[in-house]
Amino acid sequence: MKEKAIAKRTLVDEGELLPPLPPLPPRPSTAEHAASVLRVQIAEGRLLPGTRLREEQVAESFAISRNTVREVFRLLGHERLVDHVANRGVHVRRMTSQDISALYRTRRLVEPLGLRAAIADAEVRAAMRAAVDRATAAAEQNDWEKVGTEDVEFHRALMDGCHSVHLSAMFEQLLAELRLAFLLLPDPERLHGPYLAKNRRLLELVEAGDEAAVFAELDDYLTCSELDVLRSIEA
Repeated sequence: MKEKAIAKRTLVDEGELLPPLPPLPPRPSTAEHAASVLRVQIAEGRLLPGTRLREEQVAESFAISRNTVREVFRLLGHERLVDHVANRGVHVRRMTSQDISALYRTRRLVEPLGLRAAIADAEVRAAMRAAVDRATAAAEQNDWEKVGTEDVEFHRALMDGCHSVHLSAMFEQLLAELRLAFLLLPDPERLHGPYLAKNRRLLELVEAGDEAAVFAELDDYLTCSELDVLRSIEA
């Protein structure tokens, strides 16, 4: 018996017997695909906060069943992009002042981790620089929605530099909710314009490797950003 076990182990080691192979990753389900389409439309402002998502219209548009639509709404609700209110249906979520303050509290906790990663990693700094350059080009074309998109890319690059799937997934959720807040603001130039220069300044400090100055700049950045968003939606 012992000899047979040794022989079998030898065959496996030499590659003559293969261990079970992992299954291929599953394709996205119909509900996941439909949710991704709606997610993009929400992020791009085609479906504004407060818009009602009618089950029958979504089912007809995607040629899917109502049961699948309910799964779509469940996925988007889990991501905090829609609200389901009894007797009122499903609506694109409208952010409150309390929601926004909670987002910025989270940003103050996690973004310093990204800054440390960026100081140590030239590839992260290059990704941040590319986002600033694209935002600068968009500002020259008065495309302030694009400037806002590149602002999101700047901070996404920062957090992806941590090389943590958990942090990146959490930050994606935060960014999606932040875009919902931005959709409430009437003047994208007024919102995004000042932060192009702030992103550039933050990047300069990161490239200089001045950690204390970077953290101080980030704290001022997030304080100003939170106040600007709150003032805009409360006006």
